[in-house]
Amino acid sequence: MKLFSMLLMALIMVISIQAQQPNVIIIVSDDHAYQTISAYGSIFMQTPNIDRIAKEGVRFNKAYVTNSICGPSRAVILTGKYSHKNGFKDNVSANFNGAQNTFIKELGKAGYQTAWIGKWHLQSNPEGFSFWQVLPGQGSYYNPDFIFMNGERKRIEGYVANIVEDVAEDWLNKRDSTKPFCLVIGHKNTHRTWMPDTRDLRLFTNTRFPLPDNFYDNYESRAAAAVQDMTIDKTMRMGYDLKMFENKAEEEKEFSIKRMTAEQRRNYMEYYDSLNNDLNKKKLTGKQLIEWKYQRYMQDYLATAASLDRNIGRTLDYLDKNNLSKNTIVIYVSDQGFYMGEHGWFDKRFMYEESFRTPMVMRYPGLIKAGSINEQLVMNLDIAPTILDAANIQVPADMQGKSFLPLVKGFQKKGRDAIYYHYYENGEHAVSPHFGISTGRYKLIRFYTRVEGWELFDLKSDPREMNNIYGKKGFDKITSDLKKRLMELIDQYEDAEAKKLMD
Repeated sequence: MKLFSMLLMALIMVISIQAQQPNVIIIVSDDHAYQTISAYGSIFMQTPNIDRIAKEGVRFNKAYVTNSICGPSRAVILTGKYSHKNGFKDNVSANFNGAQNTFIKELGKAGYQTAWIGKWHLQSNPEGFSFWQVLPGQGSYYNPDFIFMNGERKRIEGYVANIVEDVAEDWLNKRDSTKPFCLVIGHKNTHRTWMPDTRDLRLFTNTRFPLPDNFYDNYESRAAAAVQDMTIDKTMRMGYDLKMFENKAEEEKEFSIKRMTAEQRRNYMEYYDSLNNDLNKKKLTGKQLIEWKYQRYMQDYLATAASLDRNIGRTLDYLDKNNLSKNTIVIYVSDQGFYMGEHGWFDKRFMYEESFRTPMVMRYPGLIKAGSINEQLVMNLDIAPTILDAANIQVPADMQGKSFLPLVKGFQKKGRDAIYYHYYENGEHAVSPHFGISTGRYKLIRFYTRVEGWELFDLKSDPREMNNIYGKKGFDKITSDLKKRLMELIDQYEDAEAKKLMD
């Protein structure tokens, strides 16, 4: 009888939670590599607050993006539609059409208060939100400018991750507590040029990071990889990226440095000047210099990730202190993955795993079992319909994503058998536009415009994607099947441009 009563109370609690519309917080970082998150087994650093979301909810091991670049990824998250459908294909020529429908607008119709705070990066101003306060363009790490709803543009002194969290908490404090809310917190961290908070400058100075196995990749059999311009060796700049300025005049040209207060700049440059002086004494060349650049890149990048994680912890603590944790969905996701020296690269864009795959963890107390690990193929495309599903709001028919709520609640055991990707930008870093399909085991990519050709990888035998087996003997059937499934996905998502390029 006692057991029955306990089970009945548990059932009543679950039904009560389901009946109440949940609050939602989505934290979107920029260029945060899953390889650097300890919940994903990182050997580089600890991320206790992102890990906490995973421990109290679910870690998605196979989360991917539709288009691995900053602005387009945010547009996909908002609309639940591929880039060719929402109109924001790249960071060069696109402006987000705010008149189109978004999951935020659907939440608003259902009585939610909604806000986007921090990095937006969609050219046009946000529409359909109860509140917004966003960084212009990429934003700045120090003393960032913000655009306000009244059109005002104002500079706020401090470090960007801390300020974004301050503004988010201020909005939460002032909201109408009788209504459910959805807050998107957009962090600039860990975007290039990797400028840590002054308190984190020396976090990794004495750490020596191992080189990736394929750091000195020669790109044999991969024509598009061979012509890119995103190597730590040749592309990463000593001054702009690593703060190793030849003189004060060169330092003075950097807007990111000039905008600092006198105290910030003194603390900042004392550190980097000491590194620069030591480098000049060593007179490194060749591989020694390349590997020195890699170490500096890793140290700065991970230091910006430390600030990101710390402020995610502040968000979780706020929910706890204000009794909001039990009925608030928290999703942490990056706008895409990033290269931490794999193939000798930084940046993203390619459909190769480090760029294509993104970290994503989700907490939904009472409905998602703590410590869950999901191995299904999910995408940033799915976030919008998932939130609407959780709020018991009808998902618009033109949203192309699928709610992954049934997967994480355990009602549905099997998800997608394949995922579709399309990258359009033909400019920075000389990455050729391409589209393709991944089944989790095999990946087929069609490059076009800059480089014409196909690539095929067996991710089981070649997880580093070093050996293009397209056209090789013995893979005809696999290639044929993948092309057929790729065409089905192209038709499903109505990508006319890709359809013309299939041969």
